[in-house]
Amino acid sequence: MIISQNGVIMANAHDLSLFSLVAQTQSFSKAASQAGVSTPALSKRITKLEQELDVQLLYRTTRNVTLTEAGNTLYQHAKSINQQFNDALDAVNSYSGAISGAIKMTVPTISGELLLAEVVAKFCVEHPNLAVDMRLENDFVDLVEERIDLAIRTGVLEDSSLIAKPLLNSRWIVCCAPQYIASFGKPSTIEQLTQHNCLAYTYQNKGANEWRFEHNKTPVSVTIKGNFSTNNAQALRKAALAGCGIVYVPRCSVYEDLQKGSLIPILENYKPRELGVYAVYPYTRHQPEKVRLLIDHIAKAYVDLQDYF
Repeated sequence: MIISQNGVIMANAHDLSLFSLVAQTQSFSKAASQAGVSTPALSKRITKLEQELDVQLLYRTTRNVTLTEAGNTLYQHAKSINQQFNDALDAVNSYSGAISGAIKMTVPTISGELLLAEVVAKFCVEHPNLAVDMRLENDFVDLVEERIDLAIRTGVLEDSSLIAKPLLNSRWIVCCAPQYIASFGKPSTIEQLTQHNCLAYTYQNKGANEWRFEHNKTPVSVTIKGNFSTNNAQALRKAALAGCGIVYVPRCSVYEDLQKGSLIPILENYKPRELGVYAVYPYTRHQPEKVRLLIDHIAKAYVDLQDYF
């Protein structure tokens, strides 16, 4: 409980935890769902908290919930309560072997659709008291600001305040459909790519139009041109399958097409780029057991499907 200087009980930790959820989600219904209570019951608890503190904490409209100045001040002090509470539960649950609570995670679209949706859902089946909210997105969101417990990221990591566990390396591949080769021929050197319609994958910090390789242990690159580009690997894959051009994409996104022969690898005497895949999470003195177990579960799944990568 929180007690004022005159000894009057002002609020309890559970109410502050509920308020923190509302502030974080900016929604009573979402907060109620995460807390496992009804929306009316949650609203009453927050109203009671405002009455006890004798201050308005939230502006309520039919569409959203926003913090007042007082509410924002309280939130800055209270937002760590949920994490501390969950860490305490994790520490105790580690003795019993059971895990519970919630994990909020973000994963790249390719990995999410190919592998992680099924893998994480199975993890939840194995641990029925755990709920995982998995966002599929390609943006590198701020894990601390958005209170995300775990991210799967591919590429160069720059934020030193995060902990990163390597999972595997993701190889890329240059490929196209057989009908494209039948119509335009098959390039045998990267210089010949300049004479072909190369479709650019724009979801990367740099190099969408500069395809980089290693040849005879020497870095080489070529500036490509083409009439179609996209930031979505599946859209690029479908364009390649339709015979529209040559693509340079993560191998995992076209692995099954390569096995079927729907897409043909080219420039196989050049070593393609490789990017690290990492499990990333904010630094904490005590890593939650549920997050550690989920990372281990995902790492095993990547190993089982390493041929895709």
